[in-house]
Amino acid sequence: MNTSTGLIHIYCGDGKGKTTTGMGLCTRAAGYGYRVLIYQFMKDNSTSERNILKNVPNITIIDGLPSEKFSFQMTEEEKISRKKYYEEQFQKLVSKVTKENYNLVFFDEIIYTIKAGLFSESILLDFLKNKPENLEVILTGQGPSDKLIEIADYVSEIKKIKHPFENGIPSRPGIEK
Repeated sequence: MNTSTGLIHIYCGDGKGKTTTGMGLCTRAAGYGYRVLIYQFMKDNSTSERNILKNVPNITIIDGLPSEKFSFQMTEEEKISRKKYYEEQFQKLVSKVTKENYNLVFFDEIIYTIKAGLFSESILLDFLKNKPENLEVILTGQGPSDKLIEIADYVSEIKKIKHPFENGIPSRPGIEK
């Protein structure tokens, strides 16, 4: 087996920790000397992990939109506009990853973005089938399709057993956001 072959990771499920897991792997890879690119779909630029990771050598975080809505809060016009934005942004990210020889790319919440109808799964699948051989790819979000599961090398499900939100405790800075 060629150990320089980049593999595809999916972290999915309804439990807390998908992004945290992806960020942890990004940190590990950067510590090893790998060049890492991170982009967060469906999130604004205020998640706490960005504050520290943007200062880590070998990690590049690309900003998204300054504010985001949940997909169920969007009008049809906003959904159409957002889908166009995300698909164009994805092509820019893929170009950057390829031209600048990144070792790992993390597309946080891209699976949710597909499920919400804000990104075409066929674009992602085409990229994954034709990605640079040594590029490691991390994908997160709930409900990956069978096609995504099939193409992935790792699929880990994070299952919610219990969550404080169920008891009215909102997301907390530094823990959930």
